[in-house]
Amino acid sequence: MKKTVAVLGATGSVGEQALSVAEARGYRVDYMSAGKNAGRAEQLARRFCPTRIAMADEAAAKDLRARLADTDIKVLSGAEGILEGLALSEYDTAVNAILGQSGLAPSLAVLDRGKRLALANKESLVIGGALVTDRAAKTGAEILPVDSEHCAIFQCMKAGKKREVKHILLTASGGPFFGYKKQELRGVTLDRALAHPTWKMGAKITVDSATLMNKGFELIEAVHLFGVPAEAVKVVVHRESIIHSAVEYIDNTVIAELSVPDMRACVQYAVDYPDREAAVCEPLDLFSVGTLSFLPPDEETFSLLPLARRAVSMGGGMGAVLNAADEVAVAAFLGGRLPFYRISEVVYETFARLQNKTDCRDIASLNEADAEAREVASSLI
Repeated sequence: MKKTVAVLGATGSVGEQALSVAEARGYRVDYMSAGKNAGRAEQLARRFCPTRIAMADEAAAKDLRARLADTDIKVLSGAEGILEGLALSEYDTAVNAILGQSGLAPSLAVLDRGKRLALANKESLVIGGALVTDRAAKTGAEILPVDSEHCAIFQCMKAGKKREVKHILLTASGGPFFGYKKQELRGVTLDRALAHPTWKMGAKITVDSATLMNKGFELIEAVHLFGVPAEAVKVVVHRESIIHSAVEYIDNTVIAELSVPDMRACVQYAVDYPDREAAVCEPLDLFSVGTLSFLPPDEETFSLLPLARRAVSMGGGMGAVLNAADEVAVAAFLGGRLPFYRISEVVYETFARLQNKTDCRDIASLNEADAEAREVASSLI
């Protein structure tokens, strides 16, 4: 039977890759959402013919309705429209590739329907990890991670029992500034920050990879997805990005997942699981790779990584505070209003001012923590 998917954040980097997998594998795309790019959304809608498409931006939705007036595709608008589409559309798996805090509510909506959530929106777990995993347990819905590292860990965890896991080895490319010291980061330009050595990603996540904040977010994700304490997650810098992560068991055996760095493999695994099907990406040639290297991260220079470990250990709304402060700081850097080295300073100061947010448990209090953190971070820029 043909698999049916929904793709949220369809015009973004991961969303586009998810759609390319759907096309290659013959999945039916019944629903998609996008942000502001009505022109690209029209192209994708005509190519995949979903029953519904939602635009987060109201003006873009109005534009898209006019563009698709000759079709039967229903255009929804705003955050409520995205949720309406998830409630009414048919899909086996929803790929959530929405960027940022706005992806949390759609993740919960997918889980509420008992559908499989192929999760690329890391903020769902960074902000509301306990909320999301509790909802999945309540409805019996599956969460399949689409981040390459967590997809790898998920597969490596199949080699043993959870009680046998000693450490999760979370690999990191190290970003474009691996080997730099704090003083050297003062001269970083936007072009250099966006020059990731391995992955082609959106601007926000590329900057987060340069600060290692992205790896901190992934550490938080791993804690919630796999039910391990923060101290059980070890970050390993692996410049080649061939080993996407590994699991060390109590018998000191290490099981790793290796493949070419291609997000399409993760999307395909999440949709086809528990089956494995013919690949949409290139095979791994170990002879071409030659050498694999492993180094510890520099947590003094890239101090947002240990801050993430602290945030997940504190719990409550501290992940929301961390994420919101980072979103504001990175947006300011991308807009030319903040130098690169000050991203970590803004995040640290915001975190320090809002350390009382450890009791946030529901979506309302998490949203409140998010809003307060954005206000504080903005005042520091």
